[in-house]
Amino acid sequence: MTLRRRLLIAQAPLATALALLGAASLRATTSLGESSENILKDNHRSVIAAQRMLGALQELDGAALRRALGEREVEPGDGAERFEAELRVQEGNVTERGEAEVTARLRAAWTAYRQALASTAAAARPLDAYREAVQTASRGVRAAAGEILDLNQDAIVRKSNQASRTASRNLELFLAGTLAALVLGLLASVSITARMVRPLSSLALAVRRFGEGDVEARARPRGGDEIAELGREFDVMADRLEQYRRSSLGDLLQAQQASQSAIDSLPDPVLVLDGQGAILTLNRAAESVLQLPAGEGPGRRLDTLEPGLRERLEAVRAHVLAGKGPWVPRGFEEAIRLDLPDGPRRLLPRAAALYSAEGAVTGLTIVLQDVTRLVRFDELKNDLVATVAHEFRTPLTSLRLAVHMLAEEAAGPLTERQADLLAAARQDCERLQAIVDDILDLSSIQAGRVELHPRPLDGRGLLAEAVAEAGPSASAAGVEIAREEPDGAVAAVADPERIGIVLSNLIGNAVRHSPAGGRVTARVARDRAGARFEVHDDGEGIPRQYQERIFERFFQVPGSKRGGVGLGLYISREIVRAHGGELGVESEPGRGSTFWFQLPAEPPRAPV
Repeated sequence: MTLRRRLLIAQAPLATALALLGAASLRATTSLGESSENILKDNHRSVIAAQRMLGALQELDGAALRRALGEREVEPGDGAERFEAELRVQEGNVTERGEAEVTARLRAAWTAYRQALASTAAAARPLDAYREAVQTASRGVRAAAGEILDLNQDAIVRKSNQASRTASRNLELFLAGTLAALVLGLLASVSITARMVRPLSSLALAVRRFGEGDVEARARPRGGDEIAELGREFDVMADRLEQYRRSSLGDLLQAQQASQSAIDSLPDPVLVLDGQGAILTLNRAAESVLQLPAGEGPGRRLDTLEPGLRERLEAVRAHVLAGKGPWVPRGFEEAIRLDLPDGPRRLLPRAAALYSAEGAVTGLTIVLQDVTRLVRFDELKNDLVATVAHEFRTPLTSLRLAVHMLAEEAAGPLTERQADLLAAARQDCERLQAIVDDILDLSSIQAGRVELHPRPLDGRGLLAEAVAEAGPSASAAGVEIAREEPDGAVAAVADPERIGIVLSNLIGNAVRHSPAGGRVTARVARDRAGARFEVHDDGEGIPRQYQERIFERFFQVPGSKRGGVGLGLYISREIVRAHGGELGVESEPGRGSTFWFQLPAEPPRAPV
């Protein structure tokens, strides 16, 4: 039997109960209607007939009295015909016990009354005849008609009371029947439904047990309906899964052990996280670095780790789960510092996403590369470079002064060839001085020793000084420099010497990358943050893939004009960030570039 047919059968008792209730209510309503109709048909018509006969009799009495008093023009009227018509109606509507005898007496009294009327009209003394015959006969008619009226009115009251009692009894029976039918129908429906869904409960129990790991759980359904068919399909699926598990469990365990052995063999800490930030697995190096007991790492969340480490790992996780690709550090400055019992360690995070079969990101793997020694070597290298650059500064200053004095012919006149050589030497000295200054600035930035002396100033003055300083080199290159600024002061808070370095770097780069006859536009404007500086050139532009890398140390766009060691933009961005601003670029190949940076209009508030 199909599930649909079983559902219909389960509803059948309730439907039958409702049908019986409908039939009972219809029967009760019909009975009440018939009772009312019988009252109208049997008694009410007799009451109306009796009243009308009394009315006609009164009319006949009045006419007879007037004739007895001697009035000659009294109209006979139709009272007799109406009385006779109503009397016939009454004779044909005898329904109560004793009503036939009373009706017969009424007929006899009416016949006597009519005879009295006829005798009165022929009497010598009409008034005496009226009093003796007509009034006597009239009383007999009135008495019989009144008896018929009383008999039917009593019947009406009796039948009305009986109908009320019947209605009350039917109402009680109807309520009792309703409750009984509903209870029986619901009990029958619930019983049938329970028997029908019992296989479904067995199937649900088997599914739950199978989901909890009992691979031998089966539904074993009986019958041929849809639920039984579903149970058989579940059993088939469970059999196949059990076979697959038995055949693949060893391989899976071996693969898991191999992967765990592989990550355990790595010297760097490795963490595998799910999408919610819980640790799925980790190697021994990670347990040591995170100071976790062996075997207690899986299931632990990132928010239970040390705060500094947790914040960096959360940032890495958010980057990967947002679909932005793997996390690749840009330099040692992104290394995480951890103070461990055996000394401080520097860990550089790298991360890659884990994908599901559908291609969705379900987690990530984080490798914490131990760069402690590399960071130390980098610090030593920076110290060495800074020391060498600092040692270069004194002889370079003397060399620049000697070349300058020779070029000014302080030691005697120069030939044209000597002047050209000194001019080239002077240019190389200036270039070497700029490189030394950049290296020293880089060392200060990396050591965190950038000293700023910000003060309120007018951004237009900063721009004007930088444009004036770059004027000679722009003229020599055949490039025009235009300055755009608004009316009125542009408020900014900055260290003028440091921001002058930024503007000089940006304008110098723009001049160097602009073709002869090109134009460089340097502008300053007010914005919501304070002052915004922009330098636009008509050069070759910067490909999109290099627009962030140009701010890295020692990076230069492949194929571009060489003009330094690749430190200017890195130093400029760090200086601007130290002021609380930001530096960026907007460029398209073949359409030039626009470098911009912002400075605040007010000094930052001191912490309370």
